[in-house]
Amino acid sequence: MKNITTWTPTKFHYRNNLLTISKNTRELGVGSRLIAIRVAQMYNKYLRVYAKGALVDLGCGKVPLYEAYKEYVTENICVDWENTLHKNELLDHECDLNKPLPLPDARFDTIILSDVLEHIQQPELLWLEMYRVMRPGGNILLNVPFFYGIHEAPYDYFRYTEFALRHFCELAGFEVLELHSIGGSPEVLADFFAKNVSRIPLFGYFIADITQKVVLSLCKRWPVKNISERTKSYFPLGYFLVAKKNA
Repeated sequence: MKNITTWTPTKFHYRNNLLTISKNTRELGVGSRLIAIRVAQMYNKYLRVYAKGALVDLGCGKVPLYEAYKEYVTENICVDWENTLHKNELLDHECDLNKPLPLPDARFDTIILSDVLEHIQQPELLWLEMYRVMRPGGNILLNVPFFYGIHEAPYDYFRYTEFALRHFCELAGFEVLELHSIGGSPEVLADFFAKNVSRIPLFGYFIADITQKVVLSLCKRWPVKNISERTKSYFPLGYFLVAKKNA
């Protein structure tokens, strides 16, 4: 990462060895707190298992996961497209992920692709490129939304099922190690409600915040926990994947 001393936490914060969400609404909208918590839980669990060696963070933005993975890797390279309005001083490479990556073959042990794949016009090309730059034995960790609103328009192109993610791995030559649905119908309903009610002046912020907190709490207890578990295979908020390039 270039200019590493200027990096600051944004969407996520790392406290007591756990990834948590930011309360700064300029970095994370109030209506997106629930899904951000669920995503953070996945990275908390699996970064310590699968992140290693030289890491490249593709579509890294402000590198929100840096604190969570830095102790497990020997270096991190940050790659994203150029934003001419607000230049990203953290980037090692500026490039379009729809095109061949300006990276050498078999260079990395870990790839992070967080909330990026839905913004790629030619996903098959990116998967083949990730395979090319990955060392044998290396791992990809990625998350994608599914039941989720349009974001970063007009650069929001796809929503992927677990079957599409498995297909991409098979196409490129990766072995799926972990593939998990993020949330179920209670989380989907809470996320949808919170994103819409948060637009109401004065009271919307508080209603959205409380709704998500209540649903997250209920999802720890029967029967809501049971409903979430039983529905996450066909009403997921998103997916989390770990895939390996075999030797």
